[in-house]
Amino acid sequence: MSSQETTPESLPRFNRRFLESDSCVSFIGTGSLGGKAQGLCNINELLRTAFDSKTFPQITVAVPTFTVIRTDIFDAFMERNNLHEIALSTALDDRIAHAFQQASLPFEILGDLRALVAEVHRPLAVRSSSLLEDAMYEPFAGIYGTKMTPNNQPDTDTRFRKLVEAIIFVYASTYFKAARDYMKATRHKIESEKMAVIIQEVAGQRHENRFYSELSGVGRSFNFYPMGRALPEQGVVNLALGKTIVDGGGSWSYSPALPRVKPPYGTLDQMLKQTQTEFWAVNMGKPPAWDPIGETEYLVECNITVAESDGTIKHLASTLDRNSDRLTIGIGNNGPRILTFAPLLQIETIPLNDLLKQLLALSESRLKAPVEIEFAMTFDEAPPTGTPHRFSFLQVRPMVVSTEEIEITPEELSAVENLAASESTLGNGRYDTIRDIVYVKPDMFKPEHSPQVSRELEEMNKQLLAEEREYLLIGFGRWGSSDPWLGIPVDWGQISGARTIIEATQENINVELSQGSHFFHNLTSFNVCYFSLPLTGRYQVDWEWLDRQAA
Repeated sequence: MSSQETTPESLPRFNRRFLESDSCVSFIGTGSLGGKAQGLCNINELLRTAFDSKTFPQITVAVPTFTVIRTDIFDAFMERNNLHEIALSTALDDRIAHAFQQASLPFEILGDLRALVAEVHRPLAVRSSSLLEDAMYEPFAGIYGTKMTPNNQPDTDTRFRKLVEAIIFVYASTYFKAARDYMKATRHKIESEKMAVIIQEVAGQRHENRFYSELSGVGRSFNFYPMGRALPEQGVVNLALGKTIVDGGGSWSYSPALPRVKPPYGTLDQMLKQTQTEFWAVNMGKPPAWDPIGETEYLVECNITVAESDGTIKHLASTLDRNSDRLTIGIGNNGPRILTFAPLLQIETIPLNDLLKQLLALSESRLKAPVEIEFAMTFDEAPPTGTPHRFSFLQVRPMVVSTEEIEITPEELSAVENLAASESTLGNGRYDTIRDIVYVKPDMFKPEHSPQVSRELEEMNKQLLAEEREYLLIGFGRWGSSDPWLGIPVDWGQISGARTIIEATQENINVELSQGSHFFHNLTSFNVCYFSLPLTGRYQVDWEWLDRQAA
């Protein structure tokens, strides 16, 4: 443990004034804080000791207030409700979740939870923080559940009940299929996992019946796919509106060293189709159908036209002028809006990029490794006379970057016997153990069938794992995307036997390179090599050779 790392003993106990407390972090119960909560504590300490807030007077940088239900409460919950048998079975997720929802939380924490919702009336994010989560080499990124609740019901009893349901949902996700499958790819056993839970205010603002952050993002201090003049060590940032990036949705990618360089879209129409058009918000309106085992129970998907009516894209959008076929920064003219984030990156209406570069450098220095950070931001409407813009620091985790070097000559890249080659790859090294290839047939693949493809791949993965046969996996679009129209929506456990993965493209599924999602972070941590083959790239898969091989 580093000298700057926050220990559980140094944290204050839960203060029933929550949002008014002198500390943004507190705890309930005993035991471990879990990996994610420890990361948040370390961010808070980093901002307190190393970040000079005077450098960015128009922006408030902070960790949103949170409290941690420590792991001994999870142990008590499991034991008192006799849940180990169903939890360690092979039951389906919904059956496990329903069994957990019938159980009761330990009585000793109920008073604190009720006091919290009695005071707080803004949305809450209930997040996992397991013992193993965000460890250096096995991050469990996106494996466990998170649930956002609007927490705006008029009576305390309902808000309390919804908070309890969300906590139990996160507990249940410890034993869901994705977690069990992920465990099989690690040296750990699911019986040894323990879950702490973070209850945190949601970063964002309310707009009528929607609550969301005007900006969300993932920043990485190392870029696996540098474009143009950008260098790997200069990093990469993905920006989006609302909640989308870590789930593999559409986002805007750029190098912090070259924020004004445009991403490589061939045409404006291509940019219009491939940039973000939808985002998630917390539903603050009419209560949805009761679904305590659904992660998106209180979320609603919206089009960016809704955000424009809310007045939240003026710092994010450019406008396409159909008459001149040109893109103008801002939303002062009529025409289709494209989320290019040009007001922030080119005009610098807010010094976001300078802030991100400083936070990435500080985090990398503190963790002594390349890092990935998650953040969200809400904008003040009338600076400098109004309140500062609010930057919410949501996560930091170390990245695994291979230092092994393999020299490849131009002649080797272009050799006729190559099955595939790419200039955009993740990971360095040589694997001589691969004898099997699993691939999606290009002449039969349709994006609408990608969920079915996920299930078929899972069965093949099980068979090859049982026979201890690592394999090469080839498919289309962004692997692990939450949007089946952007790629094949597998979770890591469904393809955990793949040692190298190729992301190919077709006319009907030609999206930006994978980077910045939870799925992608898990790949890097397991040293899986990843090839990305753009549609117009110099090198492509030799499909004809594959088709000639015996299945």
